[in-house]
Formats: sequence, structure tokens, C-alpha cells
Amino acid sequence: MMKFRFRRQGADPQREKLKQELFAFHKTVEHGFPNQPSALAFDPELRIMAIGTRSGAVKIYGAPGVEFTGLHRDAATVTQMHFLPGQGRVLTLLDDDSLHLWEIVHHDGCAHLEEALRFQAPSRPGFDGASGLPSLAHITVVLLVAAGDMAALGTEGGSIFFLDVPTLTLLEGQTLGPDEVLRSVPDDYRCGKALGPVESLQGHLRDPTKILIGYSRGLLVIWNQAARCAERIFLGNQQLESVCWERSGHTVVSSHSDGSYAIWAADTGDSPMAQPTVATTPYGPFPCKAINKVLWRSCASGEHFVIFSGGMPRASYGDRHCVSVLQAETLVTLDFTSRVIDFFTVHSTRPEDEFDEPQALAVLLEEELVVLDLQTPGWPAVPAPYLAPLHSSAITCSAHVANVPAKLWARIMSAGEQQNPQPASGASSWPITGGRNLAQEPSQRGLLLTGHEDGTVRFWDASGVALRPLYKLSTAGLFQTDCEHVDSLAQAAEDDWPPFRKVGCFDPYSDDPRLGVQKVALCKYTAQMAVAGTAGQVLVLELSDAPAEQAVGVASLDLLQDREGFTWKGHERLSPRLGPLPWPAGFQPRALIQCLPPAAVTAVTLHAEWGLVAFGTSHGFGLFDYLRRSPVLARCTLHPSDSLAMEGPLSRVKSLKKSLRQSFRRIRKSRASGKKRMVAGSKLQEANAQLAEQAGPQDVEVTPVQRRIEPRSADDSLSGVVRCLYFADTFLRDAAHHGPTMWAGTNSGSVFAYALEVPAAAVGGEKRPERAVEAVLGKEVQLMHRAPVVAIAVLDGRGRPLPEPYEASRDLAQAPDMQGGHAVLIASEEQFKVFTLPKVSAKTKFKLTAHEGCRVRKVALATFASVACEDYAETCLACLTNLGDVHVFSVPGLRPQVHYACIRKEDISGIASCVFTRHGQGFYLISPSEFERFSLSARNITEPLCCLDVHWPRDATRVSHRSRESPKLNQANGTPGVILAPQSCDGSPDPICKGADTPEPAEAMLSPMSIDSATSADTTLDTTGDMTVEDVKDFLGSSEESEKNLRNLSEEEARACAILIK
Repeated sequence: MMKFRFRRQGADPQREKLKQELFAFHKTVEHGFPNQPSALAFDPELRIMAIGTRSGAVKIYGAPGVEFTGLHRDAATVTQMHFLPGQGRVLTLLDDDSLHLWEIVHHDGCAHLEEALRFQAPSRPGFDGASGLPSLAHITVVLLVAAGDMAALGTEGGSIFFLDVPTLTLLEGQTLGPDEVLRSVPDDYRCGKALGPVESLQGHLRDPTKILIGYSRGLLVIWNQAARCAERIFLGNQQLESVCWERSGHTVVSSHSDGSYAIWAADTGDSPMAQPTVATTPYGPFPCKAINKVLWRSCASGEHFVIFSGGMPRASYGDRHCVSVLQAETLVTLDFTSRVIDFFTVHSTRPEDEFDEPQALAVLLEEELVVLDLQTPGWPAVPAPYLAPLHSSAITCSAHVANVPAKLWARIMSAGEQQNPQPASGASSWPITGGRNLAQEPSQRGLLLTGHEDGTVRFWDASGVALRPLYKLSTAGLFQTDCEHVDSLAQAAEDDWPPFRKVGCFDPYSDDPRLGVQKVALCKYTAQMAVAGTAGQVLVLELSDAPAEQAVGVASLDLLQDREGFTWKGHERLSPRLGPLPWPAGFQPRALIQCLPPAAVTAVTLHAEWGLVAFGTSHGFGLFDYLRRSPVLARCTLHPSDSLAMEGPLSRVKSLKKSLRQSFRRIRKSRASGKKRMVAGSKLQEANAQLAEQAGPQDVEVTPVQRRIEPRSADDSLSGVVRCLYFADTFLRDAAHHGPTMWAGTNSGSVFAYALEVPAAAVGGEKRPERAVEAVLGKEVQLMHRAPVVAIAVLDGRGRPLPEPYEASRDLAQAPDMQGGHAVLIASEEQFKVFTLPKVSAKTKFKLTAHEGCRVRKVALATFASVACEDYAETCLACLTNLGDVHVFSVPGLRPQVHYACIRKEDISGIASCVFTRHGQGFYLISPSEFERFSLSARNITEPLCCLDVHWPRDATRVSHRSRESPKLNQANGTPGVILAPQSCDGSPDPICKGADTPEPAEAMLSPMSIDSATSADTTLDTTGDMTVEDVKDFLGSSEESEKNLRNLSEEEARACAILIK
């Protein structure tokens, strides 16, 4: 009879303390460009910039590493943002007509962003005591006056309300209605027409009592708020879009809906003025689109700047997104690839200065931020140290490389500088320099590699808070694409007017979808890398410091091995260019391998010490010797029913009927097999019924019963997809001799292990002897439930992962223990299992799906260093599940340590994009343009630590401490995080600068378990975790398997696997 197994009562206090010193979960910083920006502001005194988004996020940026993040309670669009100059406070307007005051508050020397006050505009009429005034229904524009102590609110009804900023309360008796303004307007201008909404409010730099008001109808009024009268009136007739008041107050510039702008003289002539001094349509005479915003910036030379957005000819260039810069006779039309949100200039704002003398122009676009240097001839773009558009081409894969050697780092930076040479003038510097970065210099350099749809691989400095672009590798130059001729014709047909200039790097269009990068692998010791693409292309590249012109060797590898009955119906392979080709300094291709059929590469790995590259597709896997440029091995993994594998991701052959037919067949087969199990397992059912009727002790916690897992059918579609590849020097043939091996895992739970005969390289040379590399199949393992194999790793005699190539031979890591017995860790979507080598007998396992009801998506081996002892670290297995949870297990004992809720389970793209680092951190996409960085390590945390020197007025009161602190809600994409308001520097709990009111981070779920001996080696497993059909299926297992699992579990293993099921 089956017996209950009771979990060990209590936990080891020493182990629990050690876990707290090793593991802690933090969401630390968001890298990249904010998703869907909607508002922009700049503080010229503090030199900081703020960006608001449609999801209600507020992000403030200064010098590299200075970042502040906040999120409004309501997920409303931020329509306007205004800094209180020099105070570190920003006023935001949302599309629900609510105003919010944010403050940068310092705690223990570190600053963070808090929401201080909130104001909801009343909608009842006559709020200020004057009857008949329109209601404050919809705020169209906000102007800060009197050094930020008062705000003027223009409304859709034409009224202007005044708000006390320190308290966010309306000032009664000061409301300016349209009727009061109309009294100063000539009778013939009124004509019974309303003035329309307030489109613009501008303040005088030297006289805060004067306000320039622009109404939608075209009327401009200089209003003296102290005297309650109109000083000057400009009778415009075109619909108004924006107004700019020159710093001296003598000139007013207005832009209009017909694509024109007008210059009005504010110091001469009679009032009201009916005609402007200058009125021009820059891109006329044909109908033009509206000029949405215009700026006038004065210069001592007399050649003033006029900068405006829009105004393009409606018929020919109405779809262009442009900002025009005009100085004297020089006109440049900046042509962008995404919509213009807003722009500002960096110029002098001191009242004693006579001229603006603009230094830079910053343009916020929907997909990127572009900064131009206006002091250098030609107005070149300034490289951004952060806010780079990660999605300049859609991200298709990513990888992280830790502990990059200094020499390789310098070579990559040098190649990147040659790609983007800077002008000799020293004026080209980033103008947003506010705040101070208090974070220490990173102890090691980390590279984040992103593969893109256009065939590029971008290298990012991921060592600190600011994700800085270093270098871009393009693979498109090796292939012939169909779009080259079309592009040349388009460039030839384009006229010289308007004088367009392409600016920015966001390019959402790909020349050929087959160029898309699917997998990347980099050897940091030899500067060699492998890049695999959508059309089965695998490139082996090597870093070179000088340009070169050379031909690239091309080889083809048939993975079907002449198997009959399969016909590829997908896209054609890419055609390589023949002959010598010029290559710039950087990574240059050495070999090109094209898989046949040309399906997308699903796995790739590189072993530079052996000169081998392995790659896999949905049809099989291959091994290539890139030193001799000869294939070594090709193995087909297709099942006879794998018809979908022959259609390809870009073909349209796949039909809905076929998919439905296969689904119904699978359902019928599942029901039929279920009936058979019911007949064969009647005895087991009787035992289960008796077990259910037994009344167990009420006060004792019982080990959770494992879920039933249904074995996957051998003829499931795409069962031959190769999910992971791995090289290792281990024992495969016998226990006395070790040697090179290659391991491959497939979607059907098959693991193939090959013994390799790699001849020694020639002494002092790179070429291999004439003898070729040989591969012999050594082992073949079939997992019982046929779950996809996500990752494979070999552990040495001490249970440590094997070092990377060249680490042991160059004394860069501790040599592996080759005396004791090795073991191989195989991670499938359902369980982790350790097998002894060379016998391949099961040693330890943990059934994650049976215990937790989830499936594995990403796996990595990482080192977790202790915060209490610098010399103590443990190597553990970190995994991300399809539910968005992160679990950490000991190695090789596979005992659960902690688990955290990291990503929403509905965020499938975020889960699929996650990548772990070797030191317990990770990245995942929270939007197409942003990576969220998180840390599982209590010691290795990368987060903003910064401060800002603010200048508070003497009578200003800090209201943030009186306000009720509110937790930050879900992020823009809905990803739940730790409590962020009150926030630390980046909006996450910060142990260094945490105030007394700062909430603690969510506690990890700790299990009372022991752990194996500590290990120090670290290895990151290359796991695809791609979205497949299995992402949306939950399989139930047989009752026989559940009974077998319960019967075979030992007492110690039962205690180790006792995890509460949520």
C-alpha cells in the first residue's frame, strides 16, 4: 500500500541565511529607447531631459548613468511636460486633463523620482467666481510663469486659468476668458466668430508678467497679467499651429496650418497689427501641410535660426517626417523615418545674455532621439551615449558575453570608431550632461549582442546602466539582394528640392527577410564568431583591425542526406557574391556554409580551439571544419511525418485546413490512448481510489502529488528541430580516455553524442594538417516523454561545468577535474536530468512540469557570489518557464533554491527574448525597443546610482514627503515588478540609497533544502527556447507514471523536491 511521505519539518537556518546572501531578485534598469514616446521637456539649468510615453511613464535622463523613472497611477498618455528650471521638478499633463508634479528627491546621497501632487481639472463652469465662463474641460497648453511658481492653463474653450504650482490649486479671480480678450479686438475682426482653443502660450524671458497668447483662429495677444490688459494684438487670419517669442520680446513668429510661418514686429507699429512683417511658405507655392511647431533662435552674427517641423508639399512629400533648419540662405530638410514628436534647442537662457546662440538641436521621434551639433559646419549628428534605438531593425535574437578581455574590447571599440568617424572639432559632444553618476566602474566588461532582421549584429556595452552602441556588423554585403536595383532607381529619381538629408538610424524595412540573424556565437579569446540566418546561412567571421579585400569560401551541406519523400517548399537560399570583396575593419567573413534545405538555423555553437562550428535547423544538424573548409558531419533528424518542416517560415503553403486536420487527429489519438490506459490500468485506479478515501493527518503537510504528463507523439510536427548544440572534452567511449565530443538535442527529446577525432593544429600556424576531422556516433538518448531538449552541459568530477575553449589552456580558469567521473546535464522543457558518463545512466533528476505545472523556456548555468564573503560563490542552474517565473537549482544535485515571478505569462515575446548572463543577471524585451534588466544575484546588481544638484527657491516647500507614497504600477507593457514608488535611482529597491519609507523588495520563495558543495566555474548555455506549438499546450501524464514516480522517490529526494504549488 502506498504511504504518505511527510516533508521534513523546519529549515536549516544556516542554509536560509546563505540563500539570502546569494540570491535576490531586482528589476534594475530599462535599456534602450522608451516605447511610444509622447512628450518631451528640457531643463537648461540642470541639463536634464524628460520623456513621457503613452503608457504614462516618466523618464528623466542626464549624463550617462543618470536616469530616473516614474509611472503615473493611471495608464494615460503624457501629452506635455514642463520643468521648473533648476528645481529638479517636472509638471506633467495627461490626456485625461490631470496635472502631476514630480520631484527628484534625495535619500542618503542618492536621488530618485517621486510623484508629489496631483490636480484634476474641474469641469463645472464659473469655478473662479465669474459667472458664464467656460469650464476647464480640456487643457490644451501649459505655461510655467514666475519662475515656476504659477502655471497658465489654456483650454479648448479659449479660457486661460492660473494654477499655484507648489500646491496645485486654482487661483480664483485670475481666470482670463475669451470675452475679455475680444474687447480689445476690432469689431470687424470679431465677425461673430469665436477665437477657438488656446493653441500656444509663451512667456517673456525678462518680464514674467507678460504672456503671449495664440488662439486657433490666428489671433495673437500680448497680455499683461498684472495690468489685466492687452498690450499688443496681431490679427492673424490663418489657423494657428504654434508661436515662438524671441528672447528680447521684439519679434513674434507664428506657424500656420497652410504650411506658412509669419514674423511679427512686437515693438513697432500700431496695435492691433493686421499684417505680419514677413510671411512665407517655405515649400510653396503648392498646398503644403501644417507647420506644427516653429522656433526662432537669435545669433550674434545676425544669421538667426528658424527651425520648424512639417510644412512639406502635400501632394509629393506629404508622407515625409521632416524638421527644417534655416539659417540665412542655408536650408536643410532633415528627413526622418518615424513621426516627429517634439524638439528643442540647447541654448543660453540667462536673462543677461543678448542672444540665444544655439548649440544643439534635439529631435524626439517616435522611434529614436536625434541630436545635431549646430556649432559645427554641416550640423553633424552627435552620437548618443544612451537611448539608442535597439529596434532600428527588428531584434531577432540576442546573446550576452561576460568578462570580455581588455584587448578584444579595445579592438571592437576601434572598429566602431572607424565606422563612425567623429569630426575634428571638439564641439560635438553630448549636450545633456546633468547630474552625477555615483556608480563605481564595472569590474568586468559585458557585451550584449543583438541580431536583427536586416542581417546586422550590433555590439552593445552592457557593463553599466547606459547601454552604449559599440560596433555594427553587417552580413548583407556578402549576398545579392533583390532591392539593390530599386534603391538605385529611387535615389536617381529624387530631386534636389526640397534639400532632404537622411538623419537617424531607425530603418524598419529589410532588404530581404532571408538576411535575418537567428543565432550568434562569439569566442572572446580568439575574436572569432559565428552568425546564422533565416535562409540556412552560417558565417564564420574573424576580427581584423585593418580593411581587406578577399574572397569568401562558400560550402553547401545537405542535411536531408538524399532522403526521399521530402520536397522543400520554402524560400530559396541567398546567392553569395563571387570574387574578392572589400571588407572594412571589424569582423570579416572567413567561411560561408549554406544549409540545404535553406531553413532557418535554430542552433549554432563555435569551438575556436578545434576550428569547428556546429549548426542545426528543423531538418538536422551539421558539423563544419572552417580551418580546412570541409564538412565533417551531416545528420538528418526528420521524422517521416515532419511535413511542416519542409514548408519554411516564409512560405504560404501552410493551410488552415491542414493544421485543423492535424489537431483533430491528435485529439482522437489522445482519446484512444486514454481509453487503452483506462482498461490496462484498472488496478492502478483501484489503488488510487483507496488512497483518496484514506483520511490523512490534518496537521501535517503532505508532499505535493506530481502532475500527470502525457508522452508526446513521435509524429508531432517539427519534431526534428535541433534545439541545442554543445562541444565538450569528456569521457564518451570509455572511462579511461577523454576527448572532443559534440552533443545535439532535438524537439522530440532525442540527444545525439558524437566522438570527434580532432588532429592537432600545426605548430605556430592556424592551418590544420591534411588529416580531416572525424565524427563517430557514440551515444543516442531518447527521453521518455519526448520533451524538447533545451540545453546540454557536461560537469566534471567535482560537479563543475567545463570551462570555455581556451580558458583552461591559457590558465584563465581552473582546469576541469578529469580524474573523477563526468556527468552530463540534459535540460528538457519538462525536467532536468543528470546522467553519468560514459555509461549514460540516470543519476539525478527534477521534474519541473510534474511539480510546478510549467515548461522550461530558457536555461543557463550562472555563478552567484555571496555578499557576505567575497571568496564564496556557487554555480547554479537558472531557468525561465513559460509562466514567466525564474527558478534557481543547485548543481549537480538539482535541488530548488529560490524562484521569482519575473515576466507576465501573457508576454510570450518577452519570455522568448530572455537571455541570462554568467553572473546571475538577465535581459528580456519589454517592448520592441527596450530591454528590461534584472538580477538574481544579491551581489551582482547593475542599477542607477546618481544624484542631482537642485536649486530650490527660498520660499519653496518640499511637498513630496507630505504626499501619500504609492507603488509603481505595472510597466508600460504590463510586466509586474518590485515596488518602485518611492523608487530608488532607477525605480527599483536599492539597498544602498533606500530611505526609511522605501518598501522592501518582494521576498523570494525559499525552500528548506540542502545544497551540494559550492562551485566556482560558470557557463552560459546556448538555449533557443523558441516559440513552438508546444508553447500553448499542456500535456497530462499517465497514472502509471505518477505511481512509478511516487514509488521510486527516496525519502531524501522527496524532501528535496517538496515545493509548494501556487
